[in-house]
Order: sequence, then structure tokens, then C-alpha cells
Amino acid sequence: MSGPAVAARADGLLLAYGHHVAVGASSFVIPSRCVTAVIGPNGSGKSSVLHALAGLIEPAEGALQVLGTTPQGTRSKVSYVLQSLTVPVGTPLTVAEAVGMGRYPRLGLWRRRNDEDRRCVQEAMDRLDITGLAHRHLTELSGGQRQRVYVAQGIAQSHEILLLDEPLTGLDLVSARTIDRLIHSERHRGCSVVLTTHDLSEARAADHVLLMNGRVLASGPPEEVLTEANLEVAYGLGALHGIVGTFLDDPAHPTERGPIG
Repeated sequence: MSGPAVAARADGLLLAYGHHVAVGASSFVIPSRCVTAVIGPNGSGKSSVLHALAGLIEPAEGALQVLGTTPQGTRSKVSYVLQSLTVPVGTPLTVAEAVGMGRYPRLGLWRRRNDEDRRCVQEAMDRLDITGLAHRHLTELSGGQRQRVYVAQGIAQSHEILLLDEPLTGLDLVSARTIDRLIHSERHRGCSVVLTTHDLSEARAADHVLLMNGRVLASGPPEEVLTEANLEVAYGLGALHGIVGTFLDDPAHPTERGPIG
């Protein structure tokens, strides 16, 4: 797949909701065909960055380019899997139907699927190991199984960039490992992945990291960004002393602390 060396570029990007500034002026690059992890405390602006990349909110100031143009101009090439989706009890939607909805951006509501659409849906279910659940209803699944369905829906869509908001939070081990493998295999298919996370180990396994706290504090390779000094600025002076676990500022994974020193 041909494409620019840079998946996205921000110059002085400021994101706001009315008078509330979600992300202060920030400049950063997201490399193409890489896994980029966006990490920072709750409320630091991580999800807002994904919304902007998906074209759901426009810059209040500065500029943002995605695949060389405006985010609104690349929506058909960007697939966005939100952090949490709810399915009303009794909704008669099967796994196969939910994954097939990933083809709607290409088909619209009324065009019939062709062999290519069916192949993409089947491949997505195979990659997330949910083929055996194809005829089950979403309300019958565990939380981890539903998350795999939503990620499968995302990759069933033709895309060059895959956006994932907290894709691994609170999942069972099988689902977490399945989605993690998918994340790191997408780059070998010529796609760029941008994910938000509270997990330092997941951020360290990425190719590129954005560290945030109301703005992008640092951007670059994990070994350059995830230093103790940078993390203490992001999470508060002294917040990291004695940490044993890898999850930061995540209610689903309370930070573990060991002896200080």
C-alpha cells in the first residue's frame, strides 16, 4: 500500500469543546505504518486527539493533516473503534451482522455485499477468533468477546489508519492477547494504528508514543518519551516512585506500590 511516510501531522493543534480546552497547543507527528500509543492521565486529552484524527472535532487553532489532507477528507480511510459501546438488551444483532456493518462506509445502507465484502468480514472474524460466535447475538457475549467483535468491525472497514480508544482495558486475558496481536500485525499490512492506553508495557511495545497531560508533552520513540522524568511531569512529581505495576491512573487497574527507595 502506497502512502505518505507520515500518517498525521499536527502544528500548534488546539482542541476545545466550546470554552473548554481539551488539548492545549501541541505539535507532533504520527508515523505511517507504525503503532502509536497515546498515554497520559485521565482527562489528559487522549480521546480528543483520536476524535480529531477521525474528523469528529475540528481544530480550534492550529492545523492537523491526516494522510496529507484534512481529517474530514480522509474519513473513508480511517476506522475508529470507540472505548465502550452498549447494545440494548434484546437487540437482534448477530456477531456476523455487527462485523458486516464495518463495510457500510463503502456500501451505504442499501447496496448489496459482493464477494470482496464477504471476504473482508470473514477475514476480520478469523483474525479476532470470533468465527465460532458468528450466529450468536451480541447481548449473549462477554465483555471481552464483544470488544473483539467491535475491533473486527473496525478492521472489516477498508482503512489506512486504525484508531482504538482503550482497546485492552478490563479485558480477559484471551481477548487482550488476541487484540494485542491484531494491533501489532496491522503495521505489516501497511496500516497505521493509534491507540490510547494506561498500560506502560503496551506503550513501551509501540513504535511511537505521545505522552499527554492537557497537551502533548513529548512525542517520539518509547525509550525517549517514557523516561522517569517525563512520566513524573505527566502524572505528578513523585507519583511514580516505587511503582510495581504497569497501569497508571486507570480505575480498572489500580496502581500497585512497593517500598519507596
